[in-house]
Amino acid sequence: MQTRPMNVLVTYSPDHATRVSPTEVTVPLSKSISNRLSIINALAGNRVLPQRLLAVCDDTEVMRRALMSGNSGRIDVGAAGTAMRFLTAYYAATPGCDITLDGSERMRRRPISILVDALRLIGAHIDYLREPGYPPLHIRGRRLEGGSIELDAGVSSQYTSALLMIAPATTLGIELTLKGRPVSVPYIMMTLAMMEAYGIGHLDTRPDNLDWAIKAGPGMYRTPSAPYKVEGDWSAASYWYETAALTGRSFVIDNLSDISLQGDSRLTDIFGRLGVRTAFEGNRVVITPDQADVADTGEFKLNMVDTPDLAQTVIATCCGLGRPFTIDGLSTLRIKETDRIDALRRELGRLGYPVEIIGDDTMHWDGRHTGPDTDTPAIKTYNDHRMAMSLAPLAARHGRLLIQDADVVSKSYPDYWQQLSRANFTITGRP
Repeated sequence: MQTRPMNVLVTYSPDHATRVSPTEVTVPLSKSISNRLSIINALAGNRVLPQRLLAVCDDTEVMRRALMSGNSGRIDVGAAGTAMRFLTAYYAATPGCDITLDGSERMRRRPISILVDALRLIGAHIDYLREPGYPPLHIRGRRLEGGSIELDAGVSSQYTSALLMIAPATTLGIELTLKGRPVSVPYIMMTLAMMEAYGIGHLDTRPDNLDWAIKAGPGMYRTPSAPYKVEGDWSAASYWYETAALTGRSFVIDNLSDISLQGDSRLTDIFGRLGVRTAFEGNRVVITPDQADVADTGEFKLNMVDTPDLAQTVIATCCGLGRPFTIDGLSTLRIKETDRIDALRRELGRLGYPVEIIGDDTMHWDGRHTGPDTDTPAIKTYNDHRMAMSLAPLAARHGRLLIQDADVVSKSYPDYWQQLSRANFTITGRP
């Protein structure tokens, strides 16, 4: 990973003459697909995939190093929540493992008891080393029995994916019942599709308005004859959609197509409502802003229960466009790298957008803008990569922003600041 300054000053200088030619950017490979691929590949009995086949970022590097480190010792995943959840299940289902799994201070405050309880139910040996319900964990791997598990469907889909991926390694397989309305369904479907690519099918019963039952395994993962192709990351693409909407610039984004496992590819429709058109050209997309093309300019309403990683970008875009909004389905944002709902409220407030939180999963803004609290607002990122990347384009509306702890983008998009500088943003480091 490249070394970056801790803070960056983001300054925007509009240049209408350069808007004729689209700005070309390249998004990283999908972090979500890469992390699933690493676990499934390891369960198939293979050595860790070459790094060139995976997204190059902090989160996937944490997973790669963990899987290369053997079956004993201490693993520190830092702030990588996906790695914590996936590796907890992987180590529990790997006979002979004796692992202490730990993370950052924020990770030690992110609950994991739902996953641990489910794994214990099917035979896992996992102990809490500090506060019950939270990392660090001591895991002694064994062949798990498997069987029936019920989960609250409203909790993180990563618990579901973690359990499904180890199902083939259990004696009986796993029959998982999700009680209630599931969140982040596309991520579960991504997991099932990737398992199928490695030879593991599933039975899927999902009647309308009833619990969702999924059964997978037992069996053996089979490595595909050709290397599994990892898509470009649609979550990362969202920042260019936002930048297009706020600056009026067009972008060409490489390594994306209209056929995707990622639920976040839905952003083409979401941003279509915000005045950004999408055209697919082979393995890339061309995005063109046109606010005159927006049919409905009233309050923007959206449920994001299936696309929570786009929430910060969409909310920041609405503020920058002066578009009042009510956005719900955000409950899982409370347990991400930070409490993203509260963090957004705080930082958008610094910029003069009095966003309200309604209940546990809704954010609302009535369109009032009181102006920033200073000429150069300092935006806190809370060790959250998406806070940095979703708020930086708002410099197009405010002239300049200081993004604190800007190196946090290395978690998913190490080249973000260099690429943003191609679109008339000046990125100046401040130690």
